[in-house]
Amino acid sequence: MKLQLIRNATLKLEYAGRIVLIDPYLAPKHSLPSFTGRSPNPMVELPLGTEDILEGVELVIVSHLHDDHFDSVAIQRVPKHLPLFCQPGDEVTIRKAGFTNVTPLTESAVWEGLTLTRREGSHGLGPVVELMGSVMGFSLEAADEPSIYWAGDTVFYPPVENTIRKAKPDIIITHSCGARWDGDLIVMDAAETVAVCDAAPDAIIIATHMEALDHATISRQDLRQAADEKGIAASRLLIPADGETVVVGKS
Repeated sequence: MKLQLIRNATLKLEYAGRIVLIDPYLAPKHSLPSFTGRSPNPMVELPLGTEDILEGVELVIVSHLHDDHFDSVAIQRVPKHLPLFCQPGDEVTIRKAGFTNVTPLTESAVWEGLTLTRREGSHGLGPVVELMGSVMGFSLEAADEPSIYWAGDTVFYPPVENTIRKAKPDIIITHSCGARWDGDLIVMDAAETVAVCDAAPDAIIIATHMEALDHATISRQDLRQAADEKGIAASRLLIPADGETVVVGKS
């Protein structure tokens, strides 16, 4: 498996001979409104050009329709014929945008030897969930590849912990910037990412969705410091920079 963090939640994944693009957020730096008044979003540029990001992509996965996961630039630039998986309910909007091969991931699906399984997520806890709306995570499996659990825009709560303990993924991808909405935590922070590491002692955790949006409260350095204080090795918790590629083989 070869995973390239593009920016925020956007990943380009080479897996079982296929190239998958996850949650494309392609807007130029400072082209979208602020969430908190601190800075226009995104706060950083893409690390490479849109053509390079889209080169070779065969499958697109969109976890939900927030602008920092599927923005107007992505809607314009991602080829409309590509197969696209989304959470149930989002397919209508995505089809209206011109995409012609959209499949809601209700439970599990198989595409070209890749098995995708929808996983529960909660974009915060309490009343903020109604504001944030529904989200999904997913698991990805294929022959001769490490199993992946992409948690998505979720806090660490019992369904996430249950997925980790039951599925026993080789790789867990977290969103770990500690984003807050009106003070409520809406994705994992450093403490919750450390809790994921504790729940999955045999997995590699890859922390993403960092240092791109102005409602984030945790930097990469903050997360590394928290992990170091808990004795979590850098080889177990990877915190890639934008544009960085991570390669993991099947154990």
